[in-house]
Amino acid sequence: MRTFALLGLVCLAAPALAAGETQVAVNGPAANVAPHSAAARALLEPKLKLGGAPSGTAPRVALTFDACMGQADARILSTLVDERIPATLFVTARWLRNNADAIAILRAHPDLFDIENHGENHIPAVDVPVKIYGIPAAGSSAAVEREVAAGAAAVTAAGFSSPRWFRGATAKYDESAIHQIRQMGYKIAGYSLNGDGGSLLGAVMTERKIAGARDGDVVIAHINQPTHEAGAGVVRGLMALKRKGTVFVKLSEVDGEGDAGTTR
Repeated sequence: MRTFALLGLVCLAAPALAAGETQVAVNGPAANVAPHSAAARALLEPKLKLGGAPSGTAPRVALTFDACMGQADARILSTLVDERIPATLFVTARWLRNNADAIAILRAHPDLFDIENHGENHIPAVDVPVKIYGIPAAGSSAAVEREVAAGAAAVTAAGFSSPRWFRGATAKYDESAIHQIRQMGYKIAGYSLNGDGGSLLGAVMTERKIAGARDGDVVIAHINQPTHEAGAGVVRGLMALKRKGTVFVKLSEVDGEGDAGTTR
């Protein structure tokens, strides 16, 4: 797997912590953290699954794409439009400011796309001062609130409906931030299948992972890295699923069950 110095360009990058930097474990005890530090708590990476398709019907898969920053991947967006494949996009305010053409396409196809909240500046929604994969977290409840609220405001300012779902940068949270975001009125979008490894996987592996999606899977991939090989794999994986007869759904169309209190 390739690694990149600018980890902020991707939502789910490989860990790269500098010497002396606080490291926090995911779904387990904190590592390399002072016992009484505010950061000495576990981070959660929530899962999200759909209810199974009714007996005798085609398998259902929810495609979710993160648009963290950078430019829209026209390979993926044009495939979704041309093949009439619905998807849920999680967009940041930063991405919205720089992708007017893509926004116009999304607004022209409200039947295909739900636009949801990925935050204002792609800052992890964790209320203690830590770094996750090299990205500084919000660090306080006030900063978490701003990241979520300003992200939602940017979605509506771009002409889309008020978001009902939130997915933070890195898709990791601490328990108190999950509670706070739920109190703000949002469900938190986990996933069950990481399709592109933060857009760092090659085309062949990405295709294999997405093509292997099963009934009830919520797939996460990225639509903001047009120069990465992963995007070509996303397209091929989607087409493989379509040939199998998979029914693609948006999160608004089904009941998704998330863990860690993210949906209930």
